[in-house]
Amino acid sequence: MPHSAASLANLDLTTLAERLGRACRDLGVTITTAESCTGGGVASAITSVAGSSDYFTTGYVTYANAAKTRLLGVPEGLLAEHGAVSREVVEAMVAGACRDSGAAMGVAVSGVAGPGGGSADKPVGSVWLAWGDGERQQAECHHYPGDRRAVRERAVRDALIGLLVRIRTHEE
Repeated sequence: MPHSAASLANLDLTTLAERLGRACRDLGVTITTAESCTGGGVASAITSVAGSSDYFTTGYVTYANAAKTRLLGVPEGLLAEHGAVSREVVEAMVAGACRDSGAAMGVAVSGVAGPGGGSADKPVGSVWLAWGDGERQQAECHHYPGDRRAVRERAVRDALIGLLVRIRTHEE
């Protein structure tokens, strides 16, 4: 049964990760993560589920721009033009993660968790997420309230929800 983001919003991270695992197994989908501001939090939530090695291939924590380029193939020019916290960069991150890992689908996260680092264009709490594969990506920008911990937790939750919704959509 497909899920909407709203129907998943009140579930805890463990339950979301368990449902994601079942969906991946049911559909034979492998997944990967490419994270910056969440520092591996999405991969940690996914791998907290026993047996996640059946569907989780690789997690990339590319906090520095140079790592985004070296590990995920994000062009330096894209980073220079748009900045790490942008639609263009998270789409390139998820595409690179899928290509490198061989996963069928992935999620990428890059944002300003705070307390510093924000700007007028990208205030603290601004987080871009992208889901997709090596060819097609979908990105969203969120503006999360709260401190660093709260911003990171919300980003992890939304990354998992987005993966689950998109994987379940493949059933139709």
